[in-house]
This record gives sequence, C-alpha cells and structure tokens, in this order.
Amino acid sequence: MDTRLLRVLVELADRGTLRAVAEVTGYGTSAVSQQLATLTREVGTPLVERSGRTVRLTPAGRRLVGHARPILAAVDAARSALARGGEPGGTVQVAAYATVLSGDLIPVVRELAASHPGLQVMLQEREPPEVTRLLDEDRVDLGFVYDYDLVPRDFTGYAVRRLCETPLMLAVPAGRALPEVIDAPERLSALAGESWVVNSRGPDDDELATRVCALAAYRPMIEHRADSLDLVLDLVAAELGVALLAAVVAPRPGVRFVPMPGVPVRRRMFAITRPGREHWPAVALVIDRVAAHAATWPPPPAP
Repeated sequence: MDTRLLRVLVELADRGTLRAVAEVTGYGTSAVSQQLATLTREVGTPLVERSGRTVRLTPAGRRLVGHARPILAAVDAARSALARGGEPGGTVQVAAYATVLSGDLIPVVRELAASHPGLQVMLQEREPPEVTRLLDEDRVDLGFVYDYDLVPRDFTGYAVRRLCETPLMLAVPAGRALPEVIDAPERLSALAGESWVVNSRGPDDDELATRVCALAAYRPMIEHRADSLDLVLDLVAAELGVALLAAVVAPRPGVRFVPMPGVPVRRRMFAITRPGREHWPAVALVIDRVAAHAATWPPPPAP
C-alpha cells in the first residue's frame, strides 16, 4: 500500500476538506481526489463519502486512518534512523512558550549557529495549546510545552520527552504583610483576601490557583489576566495581586518571591513532536541541547 496515499487520507481526517489537504501536500484538489479514489480501489471498500459540498470519512476510512498513523510514524522513524549518521542540517521550525524561548532556546540556537552552520532553527512563541495545533497542522517540527503536576495536560498522540521540573513560588507585593515562606498548606490562608493574576491565554493558571488555594479551603479571587511575565510582575509590584510563578524569575523591585516547600507543586517541561520525528537528526539535536541547557537552569547563586 502506497504510504503517500495513506498520508493523504490521514491529512483529510485531520483537516476536513480536500482544499486543506491540497494546501498542505502541494497537490491540487483533483489530484487529492484521484489519490483517494486509488486508495479506495486498493482496499476494495469506500473510504470517503459526500456530505453536502465536502467529503467525510466512512467508518472504514476512520478504521484505516487508525492503522495508517502508526505506519506513517514508523516510516518517518525508519528514514530518521537511516539518516542518523549524517550531519544535522536544514531547517527546524520550533514553537515554544516564552520562558523556555528566552531561558533555553535562544542560547542553544546561538551555540548551534556556530557548531552546526548548516542548521537553521526558526522560533515562534506559543502557548501549549497553540503548539499542539501547529504540530497537528504540520506547521512546526518541534514544540516545547509545559504543564503543572496539579493540572496535567494530555499529550497522547505525540512523541513526548520530559526535560525538567521547576518548583513554583508565590510572587507577592514587597510591602505586603504576607508569610516569608509557605511551609505548610494551611499558611496559604494568609492570601485568602488577595486578588490573583493569571495567564490570559489559557485556563490552566486559573485551575492551578484554584487547586492550590483549595489546600487551604478557599477559592482565589482571580481579577487580572496577563500574557507577559513582565506585565504579571508589574501588576504584583503595583499591589494589584499575587501570582504563582516558576522559580526561575529574576528579582524585580516591588516584588517579593515566597518559596513554597510545604506545597510541592511544580511546572513540568516537555519536548513534543509528531510520532517518528523525534529521531530526525536535526530535531533530536535541538531537543538534546535544550535538555542539557535546562538541566543547568537556574544557575547556582554567586558566592
């Protein structure tokens, strides 16, 4: 069975229209229709059916897609294995959240520009749901995403590698009379009357704040939302709220960071790709370098 025909069927399952499949594969819509017809003749049963002005998969088509995905992943992995002896090169499209971009990817890309001049890494800042969408659409090769151990994400269907974990801390206004350390869950009750600042591009921060505060039997008052870490810290410094942040943030005037050894919640960092592509030499190189860099972050304090 021709894997090119299987790929067209999988793309139709993912994208929904012949035009979208044509755009991503480079074929015309008539060529896509012909390939689907050829695949139908090969398997001997209808795989697609008309639904108004578009087409949809039949039950047999959906079953074949379920078989086709691991087949295509295995083909990608085999191609990667044959190429592993070669020098990583070409272009790697990477989508990642802001913290890993500034803290890990930018230094790694600068190092790779010197050590592997034939490799180009192109970066874009995206939150985890945006990263998975871009991977599904085959618009990026590699994503770096995060979740919280109290609010886990489901990355089923991707090749996933956990890279590191970072404890969370509270960012509170420097002049506010709040605990110096949260060494037991009940000490979170001191924040019961505070406003909270959370991420504006997804619900995970809301859920995280809710679950953390539930340890002290109250619900947080979420009043402010910001995408930029700098803006989150500006809001805290202005005494407009408190926030939960990964413990890798540089000091900021007007903000005090409160460690939480009594509430061991952590942010987890992952590299994710479409199955099979984690072995591509260029992709594997970027993952390995970012993993090594993340293992050294944050740097040890100066003596």
